[in-house]
Order: sequence, then C-alpha cells, then structure tokens
Amino acid sequence: MAILKIARMGHPVLLGRAQEVADPTSEEMRRLVDDMAETLVDAGGIGLAAPQVYQPLRLFLWRDGNELRVLFNPEIEPLGTETDAAWEGCLSIPGLRGRVERPSRVAWRGLDEEGREVSGEASGIAARVLQHENDHLDGIFYLMRMQDLSMLGFNEELARLAAAPQS
Repeated sequence: MAILKIARMGHPVLLGRAQEVADPTSEEMRRLVDDMAETLVDAGGIGLAAPQVYQPLRLFLWRDGNELRVLFNPEIEPLGTETDAAWEGCLSIPGLRGRVERPSRVAWRGLDEEGREVSGEASGIAARVLQHENDHLDGIFYLMRMQDLSMLGFNEELARLAAAPQS
C-alpha cells in the first residue's frame, strides 16, 4: 500500500465529472482502494474521493462509525426536505472550514469493492460526508454550496474564537 498525494483545489481533475467504474473488482481498483484507505487514515480524514488522489473515477471511501466503507458509482438522494447547517473541511482545501447547509437525511446506493449492489440511508455526519464526497465526483467543492461566505474561516481562527470567553 502507498500513501497518495492529495490534489488541491484548482487542479483540473477536481473540477469535472468523474467517470463510472466499469469493474470495481479489478486488481487496479483493489490497489486504488487500499491506497486511498491508507491515505485517508494518514490524513486523519473521514472521507476521500478518487478525484482527490488524481483519479477521475466515481469512487469514494468514508468512515461509517469504526468501519471504512467503499462506494463505487454512487447515487445519493435527499430524503425529505429537512436540512442542517454544519462546519465542513476538505483535504483538498487544507486549513479552512465553512458552514454548509445540506439535506439532513439521504438514501445512497452503489457498488461495494466486491461489485455487489449496496444501499442504505444516512443521517447526521454520515449523510454530510456522503454528500460532500459525492460532490467531489461532480467537480463541486463545499465552498460552492455555501450561502454565506462570512461563515468561512481558517481552522486556527475558528478554534480561537470558539475558545474565547463569551461576553
């Protein structure tokens, strides 16, 4: 396994629609998933999309509790009209966080690393991560989803503000 370099915002591989994966069970895909898993752990992230490691493929990994999940050719659909706003960061935009509103619950489906159809529903942080990573497959950054850019800040400044005594 190898730790992969993470693409930064502005790189062309992050700006377009990623391609469907024809065979999730191929040796090439197994190696990519293993390398992405090691990269995700090394970076301390909770999700990683293939375009973030210079692979324009419809694939992402995410932490689902203690389990690392893999989803090829995902489809994500909102369930209901309820939304939540929360702070998001991105390995491709280091050092920043922004407050993003997203659907509270989603249904998801795709293929796992064995090529089997998988599906489920998610809420809370899991729903947010699924939507964030799926956005990467369509060339969308969380910044593009922000409605109020005054809610964007550097991690250090946001931590300082959060730690300041409230008056």
